[in-house]
Amino acid sequence: MMPSHRLRSMSGRDPLEAGRAASTLELLFDLTFVIGFGTAASQFAHYLAEGHVAVAVVGFVFGAFAVAWAWMNWSWFASAYDTDDWAYRLLTLVQMIGTLILSLGLPSLFASIDSGEHIDNRTMVSGYVVMRVPMIIQWLRAARADSARRGVCLIYARTIAVAQTGWVALALAPLTLWPSVTLALLLISVEIVGPVLVSRRHGGTPWHPHHIAERYGLLVIIALGEGLLGTMAALSTLFDASGWSVDFVLVGLAGVGLTFGIWWSYFLFPSGDLLHHHRARSPIWGNGHIPLLIAVVAVGGGLHLAAYSLGGEAALSPTATILAVAVPVAAYIVLVYALFGALTRALRPMHWWMLAGSMALTVTAVGFVAAGGAMPVGLTVIAAVPWVTVVGQEIEAFRHERESPVASRESVGT
Repeated sequence: MMPSHRLRSMSGRDPLEAGRAASTLELLFDLTFVIGFGTAASQFAHYLAEGHVAVAVVGFVFGAFAVAWAWMNWSWFASAYDTDDWAYRLLTLVQMIGTLILSLGLPSLFASIDSGEHIDNRTMVSGYVVMRVPMIIQWLRAARADSARRGVCLIYARTIAVAQTGWVALALAPLTLWPSVTLALLLISVEIVGPVLVSRRHGGTPWHPHHIAERYGLLVIIALGEGLLGTMAALSTLFDASGWSVDFVLVGLAGVGLTFGIWWSYFLFPSGDLLHHHRARSPIWGNGHIPLLIAVVAVGGGLHLAAYSLGGEAALSPTATILAVAVPVAAYIVLVYALFGALTRALRPMHWWMLAGSMALTVTAVGFVAAGGAMPVGLTVIAAVPWVTVVGQEIEAFRHERESPVASRESVGT
């Protein structure tokens, strides 16, 4: 017999529930963020190709932050209070619509920054309103049902309402770039610091460590999709120009190898187990994923820019183009170790050597292209950057297993 989806009490999920995994609704919800990240990356590449670097960077950072933060709001709540009743499902549907509206507003944001007039984020903020009204309702439902955490649920609802009011005011005010950036940074601080203070002073919600680690991992995979799209754009440009060639093969290997290396290096670290043992450190880990996700999506945008460059359609120099890939890759590597260190507080000399080796490869790739080297070769060198961590960690894991057959992967990570 099929289960019903009648209204259920939001009393909170068991944070130690065995076998907790992402639901099909969560996976469906994530699909809307494919569009958000994709739109941000394509706009980033487009404005870089036209030589409007400041517009591309500022617009992309704010756009990608908005997409990532919208996902995090819902996902942490879902880890704690997923009842999967009809109200929960329909409210999620409304939030998915809000995500799509948010994505529709990204081109207007970039265009308004480029024009130098007032920042047009009205459509994006409208999407946030559509997303956050259901989110406030969900927190109020949780406050009503979960008496032990009623206070923290009500504070979350109020914090979201206050922050959203600020975003609406910012959208309606005819401000130019830097006043808008200043106020936006203030609101972002409220968005990030507010939940952290609430959790510390009033206790947290019953989120599941392995579930939330899986959810973040799935979002990283979605962000990595931009790398494959950027690779395909570059390959299409090369194939149309010269068919099968050495450059074609190098770019293909570089793009796929880079994407695969980022995936492998990210999932080397047992985040679920670490969150289970260090639950109080989760705010740093969770919020620290915002710049990490921005970096991963930017890698895809950089590869898309490389496609423009290889097709002779980019105003940027080859050195600037390779930097558009190298900088986010380097940022990703630094942030991976930073997040691991934030959870364990136990970075060893081995980790610092791997980090140094990764940075050295990055500098080598940029220097090679700056000296007149071919772009496909430079991309191939950058593709090796995450593999420094992969190879180093795998060798270390093998050494531990050989010394102690019962050594686990978790013991290597910690």
